[in-house]
Amino acid sequence: MAGSVVEDLASLQTPSDFNTTIMKNCQKNPSLRYCNSSSIDLKEIFKFTIVASHLCNESKNLNCVHSFDKIDLRNRPSIAPLYLSYNFFWKYCPLTILSIDLSNISLKGNFPTAILNCTQTQSLDLSLNGLTGEFPIENFSPLTNLTFLNLSYNSFSESKISDSQFFKRFNASCFIHSGILPSRRNYTIKAIFLLVGFPISVILMVGCFGWLCFQRPDYLPRMLQRKHKFTPSMLRAATDRFSRRNLMVKSEGVEIYKGTLRDDTRVRIEIYRDSISREKRKEFVEECMILVELCHKNIVQVLGWCSNRRQRAIVTEWTDGETVEMWLSGSGPPWKQRLKILIGVVEGMRYMQEQWPEVGYDLRTNSVLLSDNHEPLLSRFQVGDRNSNNKKIHEFGVFLLEIITNRRSQEFDNGEAEFVEHIRTNYPENLHNVIDARMKLPENMFDQAKHGIELGLVCTDQSISKYPSLNQISHMINRVYESCLELAPQNHKRSHGDGGKGHKHVQLR
Repeated sequence: MAGSVVEDLASLQTPSDFNTTIMKNCQKNPSLRYCNSSSIDLKEIFKFTIVASHLCNESKNLNCVHSFDKIDLRNRPSIAPLYLSYNFFWKYCPLTILSIDLSNISLKGNFPTAILNCTQTQSLDLSLNGLTGEFPIENFSPLTNLTFLNLSYNSFSESKISDSQFFKRFNASCFIHSGILPSRRNYTIKAIFLLVGFPISVILMVGCFGWLCFQRPDYLPRMLQRKHKFTPSMLRAATDRFSRRNLMVKSEGVEIYKGTLRDDTRVRIEIYRDSISREKRKEFVEECMILVELCHKNIVQVLGWCSNRRQRAIVTEWTDGETVEMWLSGSGPPWKQRLKILIGVVEGMRYMQEQWPEVGYDLRTNSVLLSDNHEPLLSRFQVGDRNSNNKKIHEFGVFLLEIITNRRSQEFDNGEAEFVEHIRTNYPENLHNVIDARMKLPENMFDQAKHGIELGLVCTDQSISKYPSLNQISHMINRVYESCLELAPQNHKRSHGDGGKGHKHVQLR
């Protein structure tokens, strides 16, 4: 019956003389909460008096007219939420109420903070409910008279109320299975985690770190990576699992792939799938440790290596350019560009001779690569290949002759010897038969090419005891290149004037 009356509050109208009644009440008892309110809402206060009367009766107070010392809704789950919903009642909570018992009324949801407006309360029991969410620790501070508190058997989010000075007056029995303080079961779970879960987590972390170290060190911070050391997993990832579209060359025991490392560096990966002894693998690594130290603009940069039982690999920088042989066979590059290639090759040779005499390299037009900006790059290194300087000068002589003639020693039955002899028999009278006609050399530049042929024949002449040094060769080629730059404008003018008469001859000496 009381519940239905309270539910009809919305239809009740405030009596016309209610304002006078309120004024008299406040004169008689100034401690009433609504008397101290900054703004008096007559409609709210009227509803408050109705609810207070009914709630006093529901709570079995002996004389509700004169005394309202407790709110006791134990075992009244049907009407308790209704009274809790009336915030206007709790706003003007009677100062006589010292005890609030809302235990075992099937409350759900967040803590009903409105009841904490009854700041004079000495006892508060909200046990045996299903309250959840954050526990409002700060809202309890005004309840300075509170001596009894029971929040047991709820499901609040875990809060560390032990840090609050206010809650130190209550012992742990006030919060049994409330979620506010960890229960023994929670302590047990945490202990199990610490004793079992934590070591497992450490083992997994160590295992993951170990896998990264030995399989994919490129995922580690740069300071933890082993410089120049590649793993099979890294190479597999760089080549998209050694896909066919990345396979550039395949021959017996050797495969060459293009790839992209995790930091977007494009690389050339040369893989050897042969089986060698442990001692040989050790020698291979020692050689690679030397090769990664090579550093010159005319040397292919060796980035690192991979070595295990199943495969070995050398990783070098990637160049989109072609080999000198392919370049010569293409559009017939002009004489000036061929001189620039020769200058770069000699610079690379001088660097190797002065800094790394113990490292050999392949000096052939099909081995020398061209970078993106057309710098020649020496490649195919061999540690311990202590070729004599005379042999390297001889190889350069053949390279120089191939540059000028656009012929290869492999085209002749007897190879290099027949190639050199073919040029020698045409020197100097019939050089038009051997010099690459696609260059369309004017007379003065033809003379330069002639002296280039002369230098190549000197470098390949096995009957002499002393070959020119790389420094001498470098000086001569650079001088010719400078002269070529000076002659180019003159040739342009001559081609429109005197037909090329009076050209200055520059000797390669």
